[in-house]
Amino acid sequence: MTGGGHPWKEPGLGALRPDLAVIAAHVAAGARVLDVGCGDGALMAALRDTRQVDARGLELDATDVAAAVARGLSVIQGDADIDLAGYPDDSFDYAILSQTLQTTQRPDRVLDQLLRIGRRAFVSFPNFAHWRVRLSLLWGGRMPVTRLLPMAWYETPNIHHVTVDDFRAYVAERGLSVEGAWFLNRGRPTSAAAANFRAEHAVFLLRRTATPPIAPSSDGAA
Repeated sequence: MTGGGHPWKEPGLGALRPDLAVIAAHVAAGARVLDVGCGDGALMAALRDTRQVDARGLELDATDVAAAVARGLSVIQGDADIDLAGYPDDSFDYAILSQTLQTTQRPDRVLDQLLRIGRRAFVSFPNFAHWRVRLSLLWGGRMPVTRLLPMAWYETPNIHHVTVDDFRAYVAERGLSVEGAWFLNRGRPTSAAAANFRAEHAVFLLRRTATPPIAPSSDGAA
């Protein structure tokens, strides 16, 4: 399915970043959730309060970990590229990676781990093929600095610049099932057909196929 509507209008979700509101609106009540790169725990808190989920978090930044713990959340400090290997297979109903994929060293391995740990995985990321990014490169000839990508090339945490069509191709190559896809432009839904050009952000809900789970390894590799 491709999402429409305005999930951020649901009670308790209005304060969330739009991609997080989409995710929160589509998590089943009472689910077990692992939020990877959970930041200060805003999504986890909303899921706890509106969906009564059992939410756990993994976050690299110590300040954000402290903020999440102060909310009464179960969050530990860790690195998605390394520490996901320690979680058992199918230990969560959903594994969530929001606006973090492009910052990891090996996004492919992180995605493999998400779909080993969770029965389903939500992934959101900024679309580097958005027309404003294209225009900035075309006319300026330099790496874009935009409202959503405000940091210069030498200080940005974004090290893998993925587009909607890149991600669609990756999912098809890996044989993953897409149970939902939502494309946002300035926080509002935009069409799937024009998403690679018009969407600033994308959210995918993935499920692995019936192939055997990927065994964890000590270095985080699949």
